[in-house]
Amino acid sequence: MRHLRLVPDVTTFDFFKHWRLWLGISVLAIVLAMVSFGVRGLNFGIDFRGGTTIRTQSAEPIDVAEYRAAMTTLGLGDVSITEIFDPNFGPDQNVASVRIQAQNEVEAVSQSTIEAVEAALMEVAPDIEFVSVESVGPKVSGELIQTAALAVALAIGTVLIYIWLRFEWQFAVGAVVALVHDVLLTIGVFSEVQLQFDLTTIAALLTIVGYSLNDTVVVFDRVRENLIKYKQRPLKEVLNLSINETLSRTIMTSLTTLLALFALFALGGDVIRGFVFAMIWGIFVGTYSSIFVASALLLKFGVKRDWSKPEVDKEARKKSGGASV
Repeated sequence: MRHLRLVPDVTTFDFFKHWRLWLGISVLAIVLAMVSFGVRGLNFGIDFRGGTTIRTQSAEPIDVAEYRAAMTTLGLGDVSITEIFDPNFGPDQNVASVRIQAQNEVEAVSQSTIEAVEAALMEVAPDIEFVSVESVGPKVSGELIQTAALAVALAIGTVLIYIWLRFEWQFAVGAVVALVHDVLLTIGVFSEVQLQFDLTTIAALLTIVGYSLNDTVVVFDRVRENLIKYKQRPLKEVLNLSINETLSRTIMTSLTTLLALFALFALGGDVIRGFVFAMIWGIFVGTYSSIFVASALLLKFGVKRDWSKPEVDKEARKKSGGASV
């Protein structure tokens, strides 16, 4: 019986032929991401901006201009109206999201204001239904931003300590720089395409940190084993060998995860679309950074070659016919 193989059993790709170029590309990408963040900012969701989001549904097609014109007389300031498209919606399901930002430090838009908005929209679409109303105050949203940033920082800091204790400081630096690289590029992409950035996106960032770390640790484990096994080989050869040996696992894991994520992105609806998009992007950038950032930095910093590992020595003694104690 023949098994499907996306990657040959033995590969000899030279991942470090242009490692300085890859690091330069990563640095440039981070700079561009930060410029985009500084110029365009993030499209914060209601979780972080505060205010009220009203989700509507009607059988009639949505005319965003008419919706906005109907609400101009209410004096609510900046109101965001977005038509939501989803392949799961039927022909008579026309869904829109009306977002009203909190104003003047008011904890949430008052009930009377919500009723006035609903009455104004009913004049445009008499059959309109108000599916849900969500409110978040400015104070709560500010605390959420601080807590989210702290969560990401603590996750990366914990990774630094974990890798440092398990391996060496060179491994820890490479792994943490790769994680920061992934997080910053994800923020940059959200800034550039202006996808909604909310609490689910923070969950996606933490998941990306975990996924990227797992991929990096798998490669680093193999690197450490091969450094013990091939003590006379140059570090560049050992790194290339280790990545080639784990390449099949990396590609299969990434592809199977992407299959599920693409299905969720196409059919999961708009509620989780930002989360899924961040995860898809994170799979690509996390796999890239494990090889071309974390491992490349390990090559740059170097690493000691005098570890001892009883399991490897025992295996060597068995092969040489010696007895183990």
